[in-house]
Amino acid sequence: MKSLAKKMHRFLVSEDGPTAVEYAVMLALIVIVCLTAISAIGTNASSTFQGVADQL
Repeated sequence: MKSLAKKMHRFLVSEDGPTAVEYAVMLALIVIVCLTAISAIGTNASSTFQGVADQL
């Protein structure tokens, strides 16, 4: 029984789990921002190239 209590205490004190979750959330947010930026840049570039093609 004492071993189970020790393991539970070690699990509750350990910060590995929450740290991994924080990194996963941060990574997800970075990916979302990158995809949004790439999409916006692609749309702007497309309209610019279309404007140049229309002028030619």
